[in-house]
Amino acid sequence: MPLVTFRRNDELGEIVIDRPPQNLFSSDLLADLRAAVEAAAGSNIRAALVRAEGDDFSAGADVSVFAGINEARAEELAASVLDLIGEIENLPVPTLALIHGQCYAGALEVCLACDLIWAAEGSQIGQIEAVAGGIPYAGGTQRLASRIGAGRAAEMVLTAAVLPPETLASWGVINHVTPADRLLADGRALAQRLANGPSRAHATTKRLLHAWRSGGVAAADRVNLTDGPAVMLSQDLQDGIASLQRDGPGHATFHGR
Repeated sequence: MPLVTFRRNDELGEIVIDRPPQNLFSSDLLADLRAAVEAAAGSNIRAALVRAEGDDFSAGADVSVFAGINEARAEELAASVLDLIGEIENLPVPTLALIHGQCYAGALEVCLACDLIWAAEGSQIGQIEAVAGGIPYAGGTQRLASRIGAGRAAEMVLTAAVLPPETLASWGVINHVTPADRLLADGRALAQRLANGPSRAHATTKRLLHAWRSGGVAAADRVNLTDGPAVMLSQDLQDGIASLQRDGPGHATFHGR
């Protein structure tokens, strides 16, 4: 059975990690994660959850991935994990990661590739590679910096601190902290709301943010110019305007067109 699966309920997809007891990231898990992301990308979902079964989201890498590694394999692995993170980021739909229990190292990098991160109270979260003499190979340093600035990112990576979700929410790494017994239900409710939203507009919002992160305001403005007219012409916008004029805000039904 795959260690990561793609599941769907109508227009909401879920990428689910399941490698008990700690969901450690092995070579096989990374391959299955890539397959699940590719399945999500090839589907017609309109939002996606990234979550895990068991007591922990993931305690990070299975150290066997690095044992006795040679130069060629090190270069291949570095390129592969960054490419995988890029595939998650490039999903054209809103993505929400749900963290519970432990979430360390590469597991946190997977969450940072998502648009939104929610965490359960009591979670333990950290970019802890420095403990083993490493770095966040899947781009965690720079993705943390894009969310919380270079100073906070340096603090997290250099000290390998394990932090509570409340601290990371106050810094801006995490969007929302929720009681553990509500994480999945509340997270699914938000993801479903996103799936019911204006999909073309959401996809453009993602492209704007990605462009800003790599090229600043000028790069994002170029995306506005190329993608903005298509959003204006979308059926979702026309339906949203009609609903707003008829019923006021918050009553529109969108179909992703």
